[in-house]
Amino acid sequence: MRMEIISNRQGITLIALFIMGSTLVLGIGADAKQDAWLAILLAVLLAVPMMAIYARLLSLYPEKNLYDILDTVFGKLFGRLVALLFTWYVFHLGAMVLRNFQEFIKVVAFPETPEFVPIMLMGILCIWAAKEGVELLGRWSQFIMIILSAIIVIVVLLCMKDADFDNLRPVLYNGVGPVISSAFGIFSFPYAETFVFTAVFTFSKVRNSPLKVYLKGLILGTVFVLLVSLRNLLVLGPDLIEQVYFPSYAVVGIVNIGDFLQRIEVTVAVVFLFSGFAKISVCLLAASKGVDYIFGLGNYRQIVAPVGLLMMVSSHIIYQSIMEMQEWAFDIYKYYAFPFQVLLPVVIWIAAELKAKRAKPDGSVRHPPRV
Repeated sequence: MRMEIISNRQGITLIALFIMGSTLVLGIGADAKQDAWLAILLAVLLAVPMMAIYARLLSLYPEKNLYDILDTVFGKLFGRLVALLFTWYVFHLGAMVLRNFQEFIKVVAFPETPEFVPIMLMGILCIWAAKEGVELLGRWSQFIMIILSAIIVIVVLLCMKDADFDNLRPVLYNGVGPVISSAFGIFSFPYAETFVFTAVFTFSKVRNSPLKVYLKGLILGTVFVLLVSLRNLLVLGPDLIEQVYFPSYAVVGIVNIGDFLQRIEVTVAVVFLFSGFAKISVCLLAASKGVDYIFGLGNYRQIVAPVGLLMMVSSHIIYQSIMEMQEWAFDIYKYYAFPFQVLLPVVIWIAAELKAKRAKPDGSVRHPPRV
């Protein structure tokens, strides 16, 4: 099957969109209150070494994705067992984001519409994108990132007339404990979720630098996450943010410029639609490649539709209500995801380093990473 390799710029924009995903709509750092921005910055510092590990895996084995690396490092049997764990995680993650989208549409736009309708429409689009592969997603992400960047910046500027900078004070009023706790949650959602890209990216040894792609994607995504989080905090304040399901939607609903520019909540829906589409498609692509590897099918495209349909059904049943979804996202998920985002990658990385060093008698790495 033809190898899919994307450019550095495409990888950067795709990672940034993935990070933005449902983060911009659900909001993050509310438990840190006025120090949410500090929690985000701390989470970024925690994410850098993990992303370096993710990038190192791809650098050690150029032109291989995670499943190829598992096969090389652990062999077919144990490699497939590890792949099964990871495939479950990315499948579940895709279902969760799909449910986020469904709840958003239900609450803010079409409360009477059957719940499965938005899931089905988004799911069909993601199945099509995943079938086309990561190259299409990469090219699309370059284009759409420009549009979303403009929308976010313009809306932030429009909201500034309602901003109250007293909402950022006092700094560290409740101590560092809430900031550290919140940073751990933000590290898990969304930053460490980028481990998913090891399953869909294959980098050329000559043309690509995985570490640069990861770090630049991290920076670009964080710029917009920080912008939106600060905007929400300045306009709503730390107490009100905790009381709404979708802070960004609530903030944008306040905008009223001279009675001629108002009700621009559609901008939030557009940003969530496209960034959520990117995140779900990447998860579906990674899950489909995992199923393909586990069962030795030889072509992941033939099972994208069945996996996508199963993801759609799963997203419909994983939560009983939006309250349960919020509780899972902000209270439970960080503990559930830790083994998949940190422990599993570290074990794979250590095994890959040992395997690479044994490849030559002098202990040198077969494919020196270009970072």
